[in-house]
Amino acid sequence: MIYIIRHGKTEMNRANALQGRSDLPLNEEGIAQAKRAAKQLSGVRFSHVFSSPLIRAVETARLVAPDVSPTLDERLIEMDYGPYEGTDLGHLPPEILTFFSDFAHNPAPEGMEQLSSVVERAGRFLEEIKDLRGDILISTHAIAMKGLLEYLTPDSNGGYWSRYIGNCAVYAAQNGGAYGVPFEADLGD
Repeated sequence: MIYIIRHGKTEMNRANALQGRSDLPLNEEGIAQAKRAAKQLSGVRFSHVFSSPLIRAVETARLVAPDVSPTLDERLIEMDYGPYEGTDLGHLPPEILTFFSDFAHNPAPEGMEQLSSVVERAGRFLEEIKDLRGDILISTHAIAMKGLLEYLTPDSNGGYWSRYIGNCAVYAAQNGGAYGVPFEADLGD
């Protein structure tokens, strides 16, 4: 089984800002969320742990699966928000509002990574690990996680892009040549 977790909360999440590739650690609430997720997943014995190289994802992976050292992979990094990094989510410019209103049909504004790029790198990563055996933990970010889910379930037709994924939310899918439909559990809040 593959378990995909979004990192715990950071101060930038608390401030309601686009975090993207800013490299911030978990705050106290994020640490508590990751510890709750670890408790909920305590019956799972992870054979492999992969993480985005950003510290918030690495810290989450280490708290959830302390017995397995995470392998860092750049393909699991968050979407590049470019010039919009740090933007207050309560005061978004019109082009971001348009993009966020319908991710599946509106291209990302100039300077941001396109969703097709997120799915492509997620797919390359998943294809590389598909023959691994045992339970796998992937610690990543909201948009990167949606890219993984879109790749795993191509018949979703972009359905994951507009879905809210909270801090330390977990999705799981069957590991192997044919992936199953992910199911979700909010383990953090």
